[in-house]
Amino acid sequence: AWDNAKKYVEKGQVFVDGVAQRKGSEIHKAAVVGDTVGDPLKDTSGPALNIVMKLMAILALVFADFFKSINSGKGLFDLPH
Repeated sequence: AWDNAKKYVEKGQVFVDGVAQRKGSEIHKAAVVGDTVGDPLKDTSGPALNIVMKLMAILALVFADFFKSINSGKGLFDLPH
């Protein structure tokens, strides 16, 4: 999203107090920083979270029967059926 924000500023589509903000403005500098910082995070966190979600789903399925068997089927917190 930051790269789109940067392009939006560069086209002169952002106005502050009626003045179009373009390259070199403080808003453009902030968008460039956001784009620079955001790209590596986007490229690394997406695949990492995908693996974590798959692992948690598999663990839940593998251990579901064990969790159910705790405390005569009432679970760890002794919940009513």
